[in-house]
Amino acid sequence: MRVIFMGTPDFAAPTLEAIVKAGHQVVLAVTQPDKPKGRGKQLAFSPVKEMALKCQIPVFQPDRIRKEEHLEELRKYPADVMVVVAFGQILPKAVLEMTPYGCINVHASLLPKYRGAAPIQWSIIDGEKETGVTTMQMDEGLDTGDMLLKTVVTIEDTETGGSLHDKLQVAGAKLLVETLKGLEAGTLKPKSQPEASPTAYAKMLDKALGDIQWEQEAKSIERLIRGLNPWPSAYSRMEDKVYKIWQAEVLNQDSEALPGTITETTRDGITVQTGKGSLRITQLQAPGKKRMKAEEYLRGHQLEIGTVFNR
Repeated sequence: MRVIFMGTPDFAAPTLEAIVKAGHQVVLAVTQPDKPKGRGKQLAFSPVKEMALKCQIPVFQPDRIRKEEHLEELRKYPADVMVVVAFGQILPKAVLEMTPYGCINVHASLLPKYRGAAPIQWSIIDGEKETGVTTMQMDEGLDTGDMLLKTVVTIEDTETGGSLHDKLQVAGAKLLVETLKGLEAGTLKPKSQPEASPTAYAKMLDKALGDIQWEQEAKSIERLIRGLNPWPSAYSRMEDKVYKIWQAEVLNQDSEALPGTITETTRDGITVQTGKGSLRITQLQAPGKKRMKAEEYLRGHQLEIGTVFNR
């Protein structure tokens, strides 16, 4: 098939590569404009642009895809289908209907669950046991189009946002190739989604979400830490300094201390009382330092029992 591919981040690049390896002709890769990155603020290519250049695919980087001049540019590349993976812009009806097979989206959840911008992280934060990838015929709604194929991925007890992202990008690339095969063969049976989603929309992540509220129960905080690893990360303040919390364990024990209070420091970690149960911090990052095990941090720092986070 002749394909226009639309995508931007790391999650999308393996799908573009898989389409090429499957023998389809990608006539154009559409991705977000280059953005400043790092201390030098030099313009950096998106992962999809890097993959497209590697595969010798023409690249188009519109600032707003719905501009008429950008729509005209797309029309210069006749294609059978558009594949959309985390492109980063809302597509107008003119784009959705531009090719015979429309726009096929790879979404990182088992729709209709977790429609929205951050399904990977929210599935961990909410304590789901499994998630997956859905390919979907896009419409003008937010992740509301007819479902085509699904694949299920187990969420392990130690799963982080980063590790689940990597699993799902591999699963998504494979599922999209299967979906294109089904489109060509005419064997797919689209299934409509209910109007209401079983979960709230997986809203976009921001740094404020990572501010640990120690009044919550330990298992909820531990899932937040895993879900926001590696970005934007969970954190807490101690003596006017912000500490990133990268890894922790739930302990089925309580003390009379207020939530956020350090109750024990051992080689195993730093134990903090929560609203229900305790949390043992096993990996953290002090300001200006690298990530380290709690044991390593404690060798160079004296933490008094009774010190309170977020104070």
